[in-house]
Amino acid sequence: MRRQELRTLEDTRALAQRLAEGLPEGALVLLTGPMGAGKTTLVQFLAQALGFRGEVTSPTYTLIHEYPSPQGLIVHIDAYRMADQEELYHLGLEDYLPEARLVLIEWGDPRVFPDSLEVRLQPQGETRWAEILPHGSSSWPPTP
Repeated sequence: MRRQELRTLEDTRALAQRLAEGLPEGALVLLTGPMGAGKTTLVQFLAQALGFRGEVTSPTYTLIHEYPSPQGLIVHIDAYRMADQEELYHLGLEDYLPEARLVLIEWGDPRVFPDSLEVRLQPQGETRWAEILPHGSSSWPPTP
């Protein structure tokens, strides 16, 4: 586990850059933490780090947004309103994994997605903390 303090948006942008550089093709990243913790902001910075230049918004009502980037497709899923996150497999998650550069699931449950990297965001006063928790076969930091 890694824990990092995010005092500014630039700290969050730097974390996104490190993740973008270190995550393998098809990585599954779970973004967890309370409302307003910065999950969608982190997705925006990750997409920018991978070369996407469009607008990144929360897919709360549409469930899935796709962002094409020079490095491959970025899939952004919001599982907040899903009673059973395993439904994502029926909606084609397994098809995305080998095709996408990165799959990001806000509110993802590591028990449902055991081979994932969890980025847990936690506001604390004027700052935020990011904890990076590898699950299953996922690892962080990447091995050279």
